[in-house]
Amino acid sequence: MSVENVDKPQETKGLTNRHVQLIAIGGTIGTGLFMGAGDSIHFAGPAILLIYAIIGLMMFVVMRAIGEMLYADPSQHTFIAFMTKYLGKKTGTFASWSYWLTVAFMGMAELTAIGKYVQFWFPSWPAWLIQIVILVILTAVNLIAVALYGEAEFWFAMIKIIAILSLIATGIIMLLTGFKTSQGTVTVNNLVGHFSLFPHGAGNFVNAFQMVMFAFVGMEFIGMTAAETKDARKVLPRAINQIPLRILFFYLGALATIMVIYPWQQIPANQSPFVAVFKLAGVNWAAALVNFVVLTSAASALNSVIFSASRNFYSLAVESKTPWLKKFTKMSKHNLPANAVIVTAILVAGSAVIAVVPQINDAFTFVTSASTDLFLMIYILTLVTYWQYRKSTDYMKDGFLMKAPKFFVPVAIIGFVLIYLTLFFNKDAMVPAIGATIWLVVFSAVQALKKN
Repeated sequence: MSVENVDKPQETKGLTNRHVQLIAIGGTIGTGLFMGAGDSIHFAGPAILLIYAIIGLMMFVVMRAIGEMLYADPSQHTFIAFMTKYLGKKTGTFASWSYWLTVAFMGMAELTAIGKYVQFWFPSWPAWLIQIVILVILTAVNLIAVALYGEAEFWFAMIKIIAILSLIATGIIMLLTGFKTSQGTVTVNNLVGHFSLFPHGAGNFVNAFQMVMFAFVGMEFIGMTAAETKDARKVLPRAINQIPLRILFFYLGALATIMVIYPWQQIPANQSPFVAVFKLAGVNWAAALVNFVVLTSAASALNSVIFSASRNFYSLAVESKTPWLKKFTKMSKHNLPANAVIVTAILVAGSAVIAVVPQINDAFTFVTSASTDLFLMIYILTLVTYWQYRKSTDYMKDGFLMKAPKFFVPVAIIGFVLIYLTLFFNKDAMVPAIGATIWLVVFSAVQALKKN
């Protein structure tokens, strides 16, 4: 799952259409799919395809809203800026801090996944130690130099796309040849046989929504990336309008292929189904290769998290009048916000602590829930911001307009609220949900007490 700086200093718009198109595709494919799909299928069975389609539609509404605002004002580097403009400075401040925390929690999820991927080869190594070592390495990289982001993510996206295309191609070949595995013959009946909307109860079906939601978070980066191109108004509509096809092919296609190869009732919940499928096919080297692909995908996303979240924190420190934050505005000799990088890395390192807390049964679910909670708040605020934009004099009647916003925007908001509420009914997601609610209440109260 790729992310980018959300509140960065002014930079040259140097991304090409080639970068945007591949990053846009790769940005919709990440740990939520590679790692979380096992849990999701375990919770909902084939009905997971319906959940992906529902949330995919909701996210497309958010993307069209962001796209319409960025199309009207391509000079903005982030949709967060529109919240300050149309909902006020206090709301913008809440959104900025919340988004920084959200991206950091996303990094914790990626780091948690990295620990599990490395254990594929070294099962005896403790996850917390793996996480610390990887985090130190990537933090050091961010403190020494900044790579050419667009080009690097282009190739990382290419790796993820090839991995999914290979999975789908393998599934088609196995299906057409009637390939037999230890679980039986590869057949469509593995997907549709014994279908039930609630195969493990309505509660587990509901729990699947939060994991699927995490698979989509960070998709807003597509809009921000497109806005960074030299011809934003040409690239932006194309990148966003292709999202439904990407969801249909890369998400639904990959999941359907997995369940055709591997009977959904037996898919393990605690490992990547991509790796499990190739192991089932008896191609052990391919399983190792897929594990390497998803490992590099998570490492790439974590590297982007450290880069982008640190720049976001740097911008917050620059804009803040709080004295203790000023130390984070200092730049290193390499002209990098070193202190901001370090504080972001320390926050992300929380995943290593969570990994050894015995009361937390599933660290990955815990941190993805924490990230999802705050993302849901941001997406709701984004749609409210969009509604205020439509009422403003900035509204561009001949711009990149959303279809039927009076219907889709309220429906999407209600959907996000309902998903947020489901988090309180999952024992692993409940604590993060309560924490996010406390964050919202306390931050709002503090902002309300401020004079300006």
